[in-house]
Amino acid sequence: MSVPNHFTLHGRDGDARTGELVTPHGVVRTPAFMPVGTAGAMKGIHWRDIRETGADIVLGNTYHLMLRPGAERVAALGGLQKFTTWNGPMLTDSGGFQVMSLAKLRKVTEHAVTFSSHIDGAKVELSPERSIEVQRLLGSDIAMQLDECVRLPADRAEIDRAMQLSIRWAERSKRAFETAPAGYMLFGIVQGGDIPDLRRDSARALIDIGFHGYAVGGLAVGEPQDVMLAMIEEVAPLLPQDRPRYLMGVGTPDDMLEAIARGIDMFDCVMPTRNGRHGHAFTRHGVLNLRNARHADDPRPLDEESPWRSTSGYSRAYLHHLVKSDEALGAMLLSEINIAYYQTLMQGARAAIAAGTFNAFRDATREGWAKGDIPPR
Repeated sequence: MSVPNHFTLHGRDGDARTGELVTPHGVVRTPAFMPVGTAGAMKGIHWRDIRETGADIVLGNTYHLMLRPGAERVAALGGLQKFTTWNGPMLTDSGGFQVMSLAKLRKVTEHAVTFSSHIDGAKVELSPERSIEVQRLLGSDIAMQLDECVRLPADRAEIDRAMQLSIRWAERSKRAFETAPAGYMLFGIVQGGDIPDLRRDSARALIDIGFHGYAVGGLAVGEPQDVMLAMIEEVAPLLPQDRPRYLMGVGTPDDMLEAIARGIDMFDCVMPTRNGRHGHAFTRHGVLNLRNARHADDPRPLDEESPWRSTSGYSRAYLHHLVKSDEALGAMLLSEINIAYYQTLMQGARAAIAAGTFNAFRDATREGWAKGDIPPR
């Protein structure tokens, strides 16, 4: 059965791409960064501010939402968009990564993964079919296949086993998704760890199955950047040109620019809000650690040229004071500032690709980061 395409490629500059993905809840401009609302909320930032920063799409977490408040409850309350008031495009991950990273006493079989909830210890089974059912109940515009993600480093046999299981689960996920309403999408996930031929095998198998889009999973789990980029270089040329490509769990601004240069369209990461809660601000001038004493008497804003009001409207001295005093407002403002910077970066990348100047944009952006407190990597 052919899989409808909802993605339009508008421009290229080398391997970098810009386009639009049409979902039931709106259009996503690519390259796109998806802020992570793990349990139906952004830590430290209001939904209205997420929209105002320029975000087109956000991510929700299947594992957390199915445990609390429960997918059936969310569905009864009108779905995730109505429940959260976001009312825009949403992607939900499959829950597989969190099962591997958070769950206790997990057991993987051909049929499913069973685990003990990290909340109350209750035994839960997550199969490809149940993962798709949960994501449909949540009402996400883009669902992900259930996969098994292996932490690196791992030996070839273990990576191969998990990759082959993920392919079989991809087939089952697609069958379970076939009754979804028109316009909703399912992405396959390329696995294979840090082994090039396994990555290629996984990509080819998923293309044969056929999905609305393709994700690269199992990276940004502690491996060096050059390994991550090498795996993208193996996979991206194999993926259909007319389908969106999503690098899961990435990442730093530098990671995203390098991945865009290699043909990636979509990203998600908790880094903007997590780092904001720890006093770090992502800016045009690099990452600034507002705990540093050098900011205590600095009346300048983080970036007077930033279009985001919090970045240009508060002094470094005030933000330093809030962070050092453990005031909740400090974490809130820095989370806003960081999400806004990520969206500004994506907007700049889209414009540069359309103008054929992406390499110059990347070089100039990286040069600006050199003024920060923390290196890009």
